[in-house]
Amino acid sequence: LEKAVITTINALKKHDIDGEIIIVNDGSVDNTLNIAQKLADNFGNIKIINHEKPMGIGCSFWDGIKAAQKDMVVYFPADNENDPDESLIFFDLLNNVDIIIPFIHNIEVRDKKRRLISAVYNFIINMTFGIKLNYHNGTTFYRRVILDNVELSSFGFFYQAELLIKLIRKGYLFAEVPNYLEQRTGGSSKALTFKSFIQVFWGYLNLAYNIHIKAFEAKKNYTK
Repeated sequence: LEKAVITTINALKKHDIDGEIIIVNDGSVDNTLNIAQKLADNFGNIKIINHEKPMGIGCSFWDGIKAAQKDMVVYFPADNENDPDESLIFFDLLNNVDIIIPFIHNIEVRDKKRRLISAVYNFIINMTFGIKLNYHNGTTFYRRVILDNVELSSFGFFYQAELLIKLIRKGYLFAEVPNYLEQRTGGSSKALTFKSFIQVFWGYLNLAYNIHIKAFEAKKNYTK
Protein backbone atom coordinates (compact mmCIF):
# COMPACT_ATOMS: atom_id res chain seq x y z
CA LEU A 1 0.00 0.00 0.00
CA GLU A 2 2.71 2.48 0.97
CA LYS A 3 4.62 1.94 -2.27
CA ALA A 4 1.44 2.29 -4.35
CA VAL A 5 0.48 5.55 -2.64
CA ILE A 6 3.92 7.14 -2.91
CA THR A 7 4.17 6.08 -6.56
CA THR A 8 0.83 7.77 -7.20
CA ILE A 9 1.84 10.96 -5.38
CA ASN A 10 5.04 11.17 -7.42
CA ALA A 11 3.12 10.62 -10.67
CA LEU A 12 0.65 13.40 -9.82
CA LYS A 13 3.54 15.78 -9.16
CA LYS A 14 5.36 14.77 -12.35
CA HIS A 15 2.29 15.44 -14.49
CA ASP A 16 1.42 18.61 -12.55
CA ILE A 17 -2.03 17.35 -11.56
CA ASP A 18 -3.82 18.69 -8.50
CA GLY A 19 -4.95 15.36 -7.14
CA GLU A 20 -6.19 13.71 -3.99
CA ILE A 21 -5.81 10.12 -2.83
CA ILE A 22 -8.60 8.26 -1.07
CA ILE A 23 -7.47 5.05 0.62
CA VAL A 24 -10.29 2.57 1.23
CA ASN A 25 -9.51 -0.08 3.81
CA ASP A 26 -12.11 -2.75 3.07
CA GLY A 27 -12.16 -4.59 6.38
CA SER A 28 -8.51 -5.67 6.19
CA VAL A 29 -7.30 -7.55 9.25
CA ASP A 30 -3.61 -6.80 8.69
CA ASN A 31 -1.82 -3.49 9.31
CA THR A 32 -3.44 -1.66 6.38
CA LEU A 33 -5.33 0.91 8.43
CA ASN A 34 -2.26 1.90 10.45
CA ILE A 35 -0.15 2.28 7.31
CA ALA A 36 -2.90 4.36 5.71
CA GLN A 37 -3.08 6.62 8.76
CA LYS A 38 0.69 7.19 8.74
CA LEU A 39 0.52 8.12 5.05
CA ALA A 40 -2.34 10.54 5.74
CA ASP A 41 -0.31 12.13 8.53
CA ASN A 42 2.65 12.66 6.19
CA PHE A 43 0.77 13.91 3.14
CA GLY A 44 -1.96 16.53 3.09
CA ASN A 45 -3.93 15.19 0.13
CA ILE A 46 -4.90 11.78 1.53
CA LYS A 47 -8.28 10.74 2.93
CA ILE A 48 -9.12 7.41 4.57
CA ILE A 49 -12.35 5.42 4.39
CA ASN A 50 -12.51 2.44 6.73
CA HIS A 51 -14.95 -0.45 6.38
CA GLU A 52 -15.24 -2.41 9.60
CA LYS A 53 -16.18 -5.50 7.56
CA PRO A 54 -15.30 -6.35 3.94
CA MET A 55 -17.94 -4.90 1.61
CA GLY A 56 -16.44 -5.73 -1.77
CA ILE A 57 -14.30 -3.96 -4.34
CA GLY A 58 -17.31 -2.31 -6.00
CA CYS A 59 -18.57 -0.86 -2.74
CA SER A 60 -15.08 0.39 -1.93
CA PHE A 61 -14.86 2.07 -5.33
CA TRP A 62 -18.29 3.66 -4.94
CA ASP A 63 -17.55 4.97 -1.44
CA GLY A 64 -14.33 6.49 -2.80
CA ILE A 65 -16.31 8.19 -5.58
CA LYS A 66 -18.76 9.67 -3.09
CA ALA A 67 -15.87 11.12 -1.08
CA ALA A 68 -14.01 12.48 -4.13
CA GLN A 69 -13.78 16.25 -4.61
CA LYS A 70 -11.89 16.45 -7.91
CA ASP A 71 -13.29 16.45 -11.45
CA MET A 72 -11.77 13.13 -12.57
CA VAL A 73 -11.58 9.84 -10.70
CA VAL A 74 -9.67 6.59 -11.12
CA TYR A 75 -9.15 3.48 -9.01
CA PHE A 76 -5.66 2.02 -8.54
CA PRO A 77 -5.25 -1.34 -6.76
CA ALA A 78 -2.90 -1.29 -3.76
CA ASP A 79 -0.88 -4.20 -5.18
CA ASN A 80 0.99 -1.63 -7.31
CA GLU A 81 0.58 -3.67 -10.52
CA ASN A 82 -0.53 -0.55 -12.38
CA ASP A 83 1.92 2.31 -12.91
CA PRO A 84 0.15 5.65 -12.28
CA ASP A 85 2.89 7.49 -14.17
CA GLU A 86 2.11 5.59 -17.37
CA SER A 87 -1.65 5.91 -16.88
CA LEU A 88 -1.45 9.67 -16.41
CA ILE A 89 0.30 10.07 -19.77
CA PHE A 90 -3.18 9.91 -21.30
CA PHE A 91 -4.83 12.21 -18.73
CA ASP A 92 -5.29 15.11 -21.18
CA LEU A 93 -7.56 12.92 -23.32
CA LEU A 94 -10.25 13.77 -20.78
CA ASN A 95 -10.45 17.17 -22.45
CA ASN A 96 -12.16 15.37 -25.34
CA VAL A 97 -13.80 12.28 -23.85
CA ASP A 98 -15.62 11.31 -20.66
CA ILE A 99 -13.93 7.96 -20.02
CA ILE A 100 -10.42 6.58 -20.61
CA ILE A 101 -10.44 2.78 -20.72
CA PRO A 102 -7.05 0.99 -20.55
CA PHE A 103 -6.19 -2.41 -21.96
CA ILE A 104 -3.15 -4.53 -21.09
CA HIS A 105 -0.58 -4.54 -23.90
CA ASN A 106 1.97 -6.80 -22.18
CA ILE A 107 -0.45 -9.69 -21.66
CA GLU A 108 2.42 -12.14 -21.24
CA VAL A 109 2.80 -10.89 -17.65
CA ARG A 110 -0.18 -13.11 -16.80
CA ASP A 111 -0.28 -16.88 -17.15
CA LYS A 112 -2.13 -18.60 -19.99
CA LYS A 113 -5.04 -19.64 -17.79
CA ARG A 114 -5.69 -16.08 -16.66
CA ARG A 115 -5.39 -14.78 -20.22
CA LEU A 116 -7.84 -17.38 -21.51
CA ILE A 117 -10.38 -16.59 -18.81
CA SER A 118 -10.07 -12.86 -19.55
CA ALA A 119 -10.52 -13.44 -23.28
CA VAL A 120 -13.65 -15.54 -22.79
CA TYR A 121 -15.04 -13.05 -20.27
CA ASN A 122 -14.48 -10.09 -22.61
CA PHE A 123 -16.07 -11.95 -25.53
CA ILE A 124 -19.20 -12.81 -23.54
CA ILE A 125 -19.60 -9.28 -22.19
CA ASN A 126 -19.10 -7.64 -25.59
CA MET A 127 -21.50 -10.01 -27.37
CA THR A 128 -24.20 -9.81 -24.71
CA PHE A 129 -24.30 -6.04 -24.38
CA GLY A 130 -23.37 -4.93 -27.89
CA ILE A 131 -20.12 -3.19 -27.06
CA LYS A 132 -16.56 -3.73 -28.27
CA LEU A 133 -13.94 -3.19 -25.60
CA ASN A 134 -10.54 -4.82 -25.28
CA TYR A 135 -10.70 -4.91 -21.48
CA HIS A 136 -13.31 -4.18 -18.82
CA ASN A 137 -11.42 -4.38 -15.51
CA GLY A 138 -8.61 -1.86 -15.78
CA THR A 139 -7.72 1.44 -14.14
CA THR A 140 -10.41 3.43 -15.91
CA PHE A 141 -10.57 7.22 -15.66
CA TYR A 142 -14.02 8.78 -15.36
CA ARG A 143 -15.27 12.33 -15.49
CA ARG A 144 -16.82 12.32 -12.01
CA VAL A 145 -20.03 14.13 -12.90
CA ILE A 146 -21.17 11.32 -15.25
CA LEU A 147 -21.28 8.93 -12.27
CA ASP A 148 -23.86 11.00 -10.41
CA ASN A 149 -26.84 9.43 -12.18
CA VAL A 150 -25.66 5.83 -12.28
CA GLU A 151 -26.90 3.15 -9.91
CA LEU A 152 -24.85 0.00 -9.47
CA SER A 153 -26.30 -3.35 -8.49
CA SER A 154 -22.97 -5.25 -8.50
CA PHE A 155 -20.38 -4.63 -5.82
CA GLY A 156 -18.00 -7.49 -6.57
CA PHE A 157 -15.61 -7.69 -9.51
CA PHE A 158 -18.43 -7.25 -12.06
CA TYR A 159 -19.00 -3.65 -10.99
CA GLN A 160 -16.48 -2.30 -13.53
CA ALA A 161 -18.12 -4.01 -16.49
CA GLU A 162 -21.58 -2.95 -15.31
CA LEU A 163 -20.49 0.65 -14.90
CA LEU A 164 -18.85 0.84 -18.34
CA ILE A 165 -21.82 -0.79 -20.07
CA LYS A 166 -24.30 1.61 -18.49
CA LEU A 167 -22.19 4.69 -19.24
CA ILE A 168 -21.50 3.69 -22.85
CA ARG A 169 -25.20 2.94 -23.42
CA LYS A 170 -25.98 6.42 -22.13
CA GLY A 171 -23.82 7.81 -24.95
CA TYR A 172 -20.73 9.05 -23.11
CA LEU A 173 -17.54 9.28 -25.14
CA PHE A 174 -14.60 7.04 -24.37
CA ALA A 175 -11.08 6.28 -25.59
CA GLU A 176 -9.15 3.04 -25.19
CA VAL A 177 -5.44 3.32 -24.40
CA PRO A 178 -2.62 0.77 -23.88
CA ASN A 179 -1.53 0.13 -20.32
CA TYR A 180 1.51 -1.70 -18.97
CA LEU A 181 0.97 -4.14 -16.13
CA GLU A 182 3.74 -4.80 -13.59
CA GLN A 183 4.45 -8.28 -12.24
CA ARG A 184 2.72 -8.77 -8.90
CA THR A 185 5.35 -8.89 -6.14
CA GLY A 186 3.25 -10.20 -3.29
CA GLY A 187 -0.14 -11.49 -2.24
CA SER A 188 -2.65 -13.12 -4.55
CA SER A 189 -5.58 -11.86 -6.57
CA LYS A 190 -9.13 -12.65 -5.40
CA ALA A 191 -10.55 -12.13 -8.89
CA LEU A 192 -10.55 -15.86 -9.76
CA THR A 193 -11.96 -17.28 -6.54
CA PHE A 194 -15.22 -19.28 -6.56
CA LYS A 195 -16.94 -16.54 -4.55
CA SER A 196 -15.88 -13.91 -7.10
CA PHE A 197 -17.10 -16.13 -9.95
CA ILE A 198 -20.55 -16.45 -8.37
CA GLN A 199 -20.75 -12.68 -7.82
CA VAL A 200 -19.74 -11.97 -11.41
CA PHE A 201 -22.18 -14.57 -12.77
CA TRP A 202 -25.17 -13.16 -10.89
CA GLY A 203 -24.16 -9.60 -11.70
CA TYR A 204 -24.00 -10.53 -15.38
CA LEU A 205 -27.43 -12.21 -15.33
CA ASN A 206 -28.99 -9.30 -13.46
CA LEU A 207 -27.63 -6.71 -15.90
CA ALA A 208 -28.63 -8.78 -18.94
CA TYR A 209 -32.15 -9.10 -17.54
CA ASN A 210 -32.47 -5.38 -16.84
CA ILE A 211 -31.19 -4.36 -20.27
CA HIS A 212 -32.69 -7.00 -22.56
CA ILE A 213 -35.87 -8.02 -20.71
CA LYS A 214 -36.84 -4.89 -18.77
CA ALA A 215 -35.59 -2.70 -21.67
CA PHE A 216 -33.29 -0.39 -19.70
CA GLU A 217 -33.58 3.12 -21.17
CA ALA A 218 -30.14 3.77 -22.66
CA LYS A 219 -29.85 7.56 -22.44
CA LYS A 220 -31.89 8.11 -19.29
CA ASN A 221 -30.34 10.77 -17.04
CA TYR A 222 -27.64 11.65 -19.57
CA THR A 223 -25.43 14.45 -18.20
CA LYS A 224 -24.39 16.88 -20.94
